[in-house]
Amino acid sequence: MGRIIHFEIHVDDMERAKNFYQAVFEWRFEDYSEYAGTPYFGAITGDDQYPGINGALMQRQGPSPAEGQSVNSAVCTLGVSDYDETEAKILANGGKIALPKYALPGMAWQGYFIDTENNIFGLHQPDPEAK
Repeated sequence: MGRIIHFEIHVDDMERAKNFYQAVFEWRFEDYSEYAGTPYFGAITGDDQYPGINGALMQRQGPSPAEGQSVNSAVCTLGVSDYDETEAKILANGGKIALPKYALPGMAWQGYFIDTENNIFGLHQPDPEAK
C-alpha cells in the first residue's frame, strides 16, 4: 500500500477548471456531486491501457492560494509527448508559467505552471537528448 491511486484538484470555478483541463489535456469529467455532497467531478485523464491515474476536481473549501505563495501541498506532474505544444495550450487557456522549461539532462524536459484556479502543476516530456 501507499501508492497514489487518485488525486483531487481544488477549484474556485468548476466550469472554468473543467474547461481548462479538457482543452489542454483532453480530460473527460463525470459528475459525482450527488455522492460527495458538494461540486465534485471525476476526471478521466486517459485510456486505461496506459499508465496513469484518474482523479477529480472538487470545490475549494477555503481561500484560493495567493499569487506567489509557495507550494503547500503535493504537486501533480503530467507526462506529455510535446512540451512546447502543451505549454502553448496552457497559456492560450488562461494558465501561467510558474517555473520555465528546463532540462533534466539525459532524461526529460520539466517545468511548472499555474492553472486557472491558482494551483501549481508540472509538465514532464521524456527526452534522452535533453540538456
